[in-house]
Amino acid sequence: MRQIEVQVAHLFVSPLHRYEGRPSDGPVPLPAGGAEGGVAEIALRAHLGVVGDRYFGREAHRSASVTVMAMESLEAVERELQVGHALDPFATRRTVFLRGADVDALARTRFSLDTGAGEVVFQGNRPANPCAWMNVALAEGAHRALRGRGGVRCEPLADGNLTLGPAVLRVYDEP
Repeated sequence: MRQIEVQVAHLFVSPLHRYEGRPSDGPVPLPAGGAEGGVAEIALRAHLGVVGDRYFGREAHRSASVTVMAMESLEAVERELQVGHALDPFATRRTVFLRGADVDALARTRFSLDTGAGEVVFQGNRPANPCAWMNVALAEGAHRALRGRGGVRCEPLADGNLTLGPAVLRVYDEP
């Protein structure tokens, strides 16, 4: 087992699928008065996902109900594309943003995150390959720039909560 001190930089939960259809059509509008953004805490349920999220309890998404991404990946894309501003992590629609770990290496591994309320164990499954929506949501060229560093799709294996701030990442098995 490997243990790494990390930071949970952002958490995102959305009950709405916004990237449907063709990217040229633009995202699905938010309901009147609706807003999306980060949250300070998420509740996870084993084999179901994040409470309140669009993928929660959906059979087709059980093995991919949580997506973890490295902030360093998004920042590398900012530099490569020379956008001149910080890219919005929430536009990627990823769930958990970590700082301080090679998140993409967690594909096909069992790992946990502990933000102080106990470990939440995950099965890292397939890479979260970026889609063409990233060119619309982030910046032109982001789709290609995120290849190989779009994060990892995961299934929570235990109930628990994650909060923003310092965390311990434990990697139990390597691919």
